[in-house]
Amino acid sequence: MAEAAVALSVALSFAMYEGLGLLSGGMVSPGYLALFLEQPLRVLSTLLQSVIVCLFIRWLSGRVLLYNRRRFMLAILLSLALGWAADRFVLRLLPLAQDLRAIGHIVPGLIANDMFRQGIPRTLLSVLLGAALVRLALLAVGLL
Repeated sequence: MAEAAVALSVALSFAMYEGLGLLSGGMVSPGYLALFLEQPLRVLSTLLQSVIVCLFIRWLSGRVLLYNRRRFMLAILLSLALGWAADRFVLRLLPLAQDLRAIGHIVPGLIANDMFRQGIPRTLLSVLLGAALVRLALLAVGLL
């Protein structure tokens, strides 16, 4: 099922970029989000982590020369670090539900990288639209 979600996500992300010029937070992100749409807190925490990473990169890019691969690498590393810190300290020390875990540790970095490129609102809308369409397609073919 995850393979089908990722494959649909890649095709849909490509079509959204070619047809509408919208980046969907990395080609695989809508597929992973689609698998967790019934857990809205998990989706929300993933998107919130993406926004935090994006804002930090915007702040840092005013002080350090960041472009292309450096920015992408930093987004992934920050996403990994933030996800690890949240799992290690926030979720273990505070009595919060496991639904607040981000979806993966790399997905927020992929989304943050596109947020930096096209803006936070457009990326949020495109990744959620992509996730909903992938989810609908999975339901239509009976994989969910």
